[in-house]
Amino acid sequence: MSTLSQTQASPLSFAGYAICLKGIVWREALRFLHQRERFVSALVRPLVWLFIFAAGFRQVLGVSIIPPYEVYILYEEYITPGLMVMIQLFNGMQSSLSMVYDREMGNMRTLLVSPLPRWFLLSSKLLAGTSVSLLQVYAYLVIAWFWGIEPPPIGYLTVLPALILSGLMLGALGMLISSLVKQLENFAGVMNFVIFPMFFASSALYPLWRVRESSPLLYYVCELNPFTHAVELVRFALYAQVNWISLTVVCGCTLSSVAV
Repeated sequence: MSTLSQTQASPLSFAGYAICLKGIVWREALRFLHQRERFVSALVRPLVWLFIFAAGFRQVLGVSIIPPYEVYILYEEYITPGLMVMIQLFNGMQSSLSMVYDREMGNMRTLLVSPLPRWFLLSSKLLAGTSVSLLQVYAYLVIAWFWGIEPPPIGYLTVLPALILSGLMLGALGMLISSLVKQLENFAGVMNFVIFPMFFASSALYPLWRVRESSPLLYYVCELNPFTHAVELVRFALYAQVNWISLTVVCGCTLSSVAV
């Protein structure tokens, strides 16, 4: 009798996990669709860099032939991977901000009374946030294509696993921060403290060899920055190549953030 009940409980248990994952992803997707200003603001930031700053810096910051590029490229093409990961960085922080808000408003209790383990609930939330960031990144790539940013056609497909990994890493980092910040008012300040140093002390806007020429200390800071490796992972994947060092760092940082 006990064996029969265990056999019947197993598919129900799997169905429960699937329903929970679907519900959390769907809730995050509906929230994203209803907050149109969130979608617009997610695209405005990288497009400002692409349309305005890149035009001004094009003559100042020339880019030599460095992997994965085989020819000289424009500055707009160089910063595109960094802007893609910047979208995911802001989305990860906004998704974590919603967790702090749900915790303060009491909505989180509805989720935590679920019989499913908390690690699965947090993983589902992480997957939902990453899925939303993928929609934002590909929307940006469509607009960038009209601006003349045209990676190899296969790159739109090969970059997807890299975007998933970088989205998971940045989302896990945001969850780690949201678990440490208890009040909604403090989260905005912490976001700025994390986002801007990670973004500017990376290879998102300028090659690291140029940073090393001006400041060796800053170069090593950029090398230790996980955001740099997320950018390089996406950069290489956009041209159907793999940066194994960046892949190792991104996977390690993701697992560390989730474990903590």
